[in-house]
Order: sequence, then structure tokens, then C-alpha cells
Amino acid sequence: MPKKRDGGGLSKTQQAAKFLGVSVLAGAVLAGLALPAAGALGLTAKGSVEGFDDIPANLKTPPLSQRTRILDAKGGEIAKVYSRDRTVVGLKDMSPYIQKAIVAIEDARFYQHGAIDLKGILRALNKNAQSGAVSQGASTLTQQYVKNVFIEEAGDNPDKVAQATQQTLGRKVKELKYAIQVEKELGKRKILQNYLNITFFGQQAYGIEAAAQRYFSKHAKDLNLGESALLAGIVQSPSRYDPVNDPQEATRRRNTVLQRMADMKDVTQAQADAAAKKPIKLAVSRPKNGCITATDGAGFFCDYIRTVFLHDKSFGKNRKARLKRWDEGGMTIRTTLDPQTQKSVQASLKDHVYDDDPVASAATIVEPGTGKILGMGQSRPYGFRENETVINLSVNHDKGGGAGYLPGSTFKPVVAAAALEQGTNPEQEYPSPYRMPYPSPVQTCEGEWRGSGSENVENENKEEVGPYSMKEATAKSVNTYFVQLISDIGVCPVVDMAQKMGIERADGKPLQQVPSMTLGTQEMSPLTMAAGYATFAAGGRYCSPVAIESITDARGRALKVPQTSCRTAMSKKTADTINTLLKGVVEDGTGKEAGLKGRDSAGKTGTTDSRYAAWFVGYTPNAAGAVWVGDPQHKRKMYNITIGGVPHDKVYGADTPGPIWRDAMSGALADRPAPTLPTVPIDDPAKDKNQGDEGDKGRGKHKPGRGHGGGNKPGGGWSIPGFPDILGGGNGGW
Repeated sequence: MPKKRDGGGLSKTQQAAKFLGVSVLAGAVLAGLALPAAGALGLTAKGSVEGFDDIPANLKTPPLSQRTRILDAKGGEIAKVYSRDRTVVGLKDMSPYIQKAIVAIEDARFYQHGAIDLKGILRALNKNAQSGAVSQGASTLTQQYVKNVFIEEAGDNPDKVAQATQQTLGRKVKELKYAIQVEKELGKRKILQNYLNITFFGQQAYGIEAAAQRYFSKHAKDLNLGESALLAGIVQSPSRYDPVNDPQEATRRRNTVLQRMADMKDVTQAQADAAAKKPIKLAVSRPKNGCITATDGAGFFCDYIRTVFLHDKSFGKNRKARLKRWDEGGMTIRTTLDPQTQKSVQASLKDHVYDDDPVASAATIVEPGTGKILGMGQSRPYGFRENETVINLSVNHDKGGGAGYLPGSTFKPVVAAAALEQGTNPEQEYPSPYRMPYPSPVQTCEGEWRGSGSENVENENKEEVGPYSMKEATAKSVNTYFVQLISDIGVCPVVDMAQKMGIERADGKPLQQVPSMTLGTQEMSPLTMAAGYATFAAGGRYCSPVAIESITDARGRALKVPQTSCRTAMSKKTADTINTLLKGVVEDGTGKEAGLKGRDSAGKTGTTDSRYAAWFVGYTPNAAGAVWVGDPQHKRKMYNITIGGVPHDKVYGADTPGPIWRDAMSGALADRPAPTLPTVPIDDPAKDKNQGDEGDKGRGKHKPGRGHGGGNKPGGGWSIPGFPDILGGGNGGW
């Protein structure tokens, strides 16, 4: 009686016999490795024999990586993104020719044998023994499918791919056991379908549908005999038989497949001969992967979608899990992007700022009351070439953006809203001289801010001297008025209001509690400002930006998606009062060039000290948008500069961002309802004074100070003792 191993079970001899019976005699190990017979006897290594029974019985097949389609709000395709270009289809959507061709050339006895092909293995062993080298293998389609599953599971990790493809006994034993399981559970037709969906056809195409699209620009179900034979021939060596780079070698391989099909009676000899006489006719569709292929300049929005996906726990408990899900693909992501708005945004940017200009521009439009991002674009295209960038200038740093840009006077309405919520009368007057020191002390959330007495603030022109009320001060963007206003109410209500309106620093740091914040001295992004201003249009209700409407996975199941978060930031009366103030800006103030024809609009200009940045942020009842113009690196001052073919002595918020906003909004809202903005009556007790010029009047010039961050040049901002970094990138705000 054979001796049993400790613990019972089969003896060593029985284990070896079982292994040889299943593996060696079946030939899967030998043929899979395609080794000469002389080297075969050493394959029954002790570890492999004992390990056969320890291999898990179930092959865990990972989801196949597929293309993800990103759609706009109307269902139009923005872009396809994928780790592997693949579209899974059923046998009914594959040409019968490709099904027969792949069987004929890869495993002619596929329907006659089980997981392993004894006859094929013996043939391979004999051939290899005669040649003394590896000249023929006999892995079945089932075994090849299992190997491809291992490769798919390895993903793009080169070490794991090497492990999945290494020619070792241990891997072949595992492959064999799983092949037996697959044959038992799936059956021939399902194995063939899975194989044709998983295998690599070269040119970045995984699966037969992607291959048909890549080489012939058609669906797999429409492949003819010659095309099917060509694609089936590629599988053995995608680089060697690549019809794009070596059509002669690919033709020889195609004809080999055709003859094999004739030998197998899949087609007649006459059909095979006729197909072999025809030259290869490709209709190559180049790989189109990623946000760089997005339509209508939506590459940055596309990239924003990916960033949102990777940040949101709705799609996985950690970033690794979310990235894995993104790479697996197969999703259809419906977004909030409105195609009409997006086209209008991009057209306006293109008209007003050229991609080779020394400065750039970014614009974002959102929907008040929902937070939906309707349009997002910038003047420099998405890409890696000269005058292109992959930095999304519209969003915060953690969402793929830069460090942000000083918003200047576009921050003043936040201060006005905070004051109104504190009970300040909009008819409140302040002396508002041309120049004045910062009032001190000023209350903050953490105590008092005290100046040294040397910090001064100025208006743009010496003629701008008060007294001014809130309405006229807003229309003219009078710095000294708003410095007095924030000094009266304190910094803390302004910080609180900004937080309620979702207005935050682009770098994620907390707002610095200093009086100069009223002049927009902390870097912010266009998306932040657009969503913040949408609060005024929505009657005081803020809704966080949202970009994804719905997602379905590869099986058509709906996934949970992040929702906007809405809250009341201010009373409706306050919002309506701000509407009144900001309508005055576009009707009679610094933003006249941005006013819309035939519909109510409101907004605010903003320009920073030394002209590092210029803004216009505005809204109607159904859209709110922000436009920024400047140097993303915070180095180029906008003096004596040509932008979009228009020369400027110096750039104002009204003369460059304003027209971009006007044209973008006009196109976005064309043929759409034009509701009115609710307002309140405000008496203006101030004397009638000449309005400022078409620029952003009321901007302050301040003593040079030490700037910081982002490689900015020093000397472009203020310096307040105790708060050396309040200005961000060395810029003042007006």
C-alpha cells in the first residue's frame, strides 16, 4: 500500500500520478510552456505537485477595463476616457467570420476537446522534440483566456504583468486548473465571447469591437471575411502582424488564417482564395483617449469630472479604490455641462484672448439655485504643447487648478452683504476721501486687528472723494468706502458671509482675517466666485457647484453620485438689495461694457494692484459667471499690453473680462427666458458726481510691500505690520 502523507490524503506517488494524469499527460503544462520533450520530465517538481490541490477552485475574473463615455447635459459626447480601449459586446454583435477565424487559427479543435487538447499537446511535443527548440505550442483558447484574465488583473503594473506572463510551472499549473473550471462553468460559446472581448489586437485596441473600430472604423458585427482573418491573425503577435506598420507581413498572416478556415470547412476554398487576392484596405481610426480629445474646449471640464470622481467617497472608500473603478471604466457619465453655454464660453474666450497672448483667461458659468456647472473654458487649450496647459485655471488647487488669483473689487459685494445682514442701511454714507489710513483697531473673529498707522488705502482717482453711499460706492468701486464699512462691522461677519457663500481661498487655507480682505486680497478661483455670486441671483440661497448628473456602470446600474449642498446664506431682502447695487454697476458704473441687452443683469468689476489680474463676475436670474484675465504665473503686469489683438495702456476689469462675460452670457442665454432680477428701492443721498471712465474706477493704489507665493515679483502689493502675507501673490486689489 502506498504510504500516505501526514494528515491523510494521497501519497507522494498518488499526487504525482494525479498531477501527471491531469497535467503532463493532458499536456497543458508542457504545451503551454511549449518546451521540448527532453526538458519535460523535470516539470513534476515537488512543490508544484503538492500545490495543485491548494489552488483556489474559483477563478476570480476582474471586470474588463472599458471605455468610459462622458456626456453633456443633452447626451452629446464630450470625450471617451479609458485605461484600455475596449467595448464589451456579445457574440450576436460579432461577425460569424471573426468567430470562425479566431478558432481556426488559435485552436482548431476548440469544440472537440475540453480545457486541454491532448492531441494538440502530443503534436506540439513531437514537433518540439524533433526541432530541439520551441517551435509550436498547444494552449487552448480556454487556457489563453485564463492567461488574459491574469494579465487584466495585473492592470498597468509592470511587475504584476510580468508575473502573469512568466513561463513558470507554477503559473501554468494554476492556468490549467482554472481552465478546467472555466470549461465546466461557462461552456464553449461563452468562453469564445469572453476571449474575443479580452484579448489584445494591437494599436491600443482590446477586444474585437475596439479592434474593428481601430482598423476599419466599423462595428465588429460588420466585419467581412478578409477583415476577420486579418484581425484573427494579429492576436499571435500584435507588433509583428500590425497591418498599419507592416502591411506585407499582415497580409501573409491574413492569408494563412484564410487557408486555415478553408481547411476547417468554415469557408470554401474559392471564398478563401478570393479574399486572399484582395489588398488590405484599412480605415484606421486613431486612438482617441482622454480629456485632450474633448469637444468645444471642454477638456478642462472633463478633467474636473475625473478629479471630482477621485475625490468623492461615493465612488470608493479610498483613492486607490476610486482610481481602480475609474480605470476599469465602462461607465456612462452624464454631466451638467450645457452644450450651448459651453460653445458660447469658448467662442467668447477665443474672440477676446488669443492662446499665444502673454496672459490667459478663464471663465465659468453656473446655474443659480442648483449649483450646476453649465460652462467652463479657458483661452489656452488643454494639452502639452506650446501655449497649452493641463492646469484648470477655473478651479481650486485641490481640484486640478492653480493657486488662484486675487479677485480685487469683486469681493466687495460679499462685504456689502455682510453689512446688510448686520443691519447696515444701504443709504449709509462714509466720507470716503481719496486717501486715508486703515482704521484701527478692527474687530476679527479672534480678537482685534491693529495697524501701525502707516497703512494707507487710496481710490483710483484723486477726483473720487466722498461722501458716498453704498450704491454709488459700489458703482464706482470706491476703496475707501469699503475699508470704512468693514472697519465698522468688523472682519468676522465678512468671513462668516464668505463661508456661507462658498467663497474660499483657492489654496484651501482659511481666509486671513484682516481689513484689507474687503479689497479682494486673497487668491480665489473663477468657479468659486461664480458660485458665490449665484447666491445673489437665487434670493440668498447658496448651492455648492456640481458637475455630475448621473453615472451608470458597465452593467447599466446607476451609481450614487455627489449632490449639491444648498443653504441659506442671507435673507432674500439682502440678496435683492445686492441686486440693486450690482445692477447699478452694469447700468451706470464701472461695468457698463459688460451689460446685457434685453435682459436684467448685475455684476462687479475687479482689478488688482499692478494689474496682475482683472475680473468680471456677474449674473442674471438663470446664470452666474466669472471671468478672469491675467498671467497664471503672476509675473506679467497688464500695462502696455495687447490682448486678443487689442492694445491696452492698462487693463481694467470692465474692458477685457467684461466683454468676455457679456458675449459668453449672451450666447449662453440666447432664445432662453429673460426673467427680471428682484430689486429694492434705494435712495442715494450722495451728490451727483461724474461716473468713472469705462474702466474699473475706484481701484486703490497702495504702498509697495512684500508679495509672496507662486513665483511672484515683490513690490506689487501692500505690507501691513503683523500681517506680511495678507495679499497673496504680491498683488493689491481694487
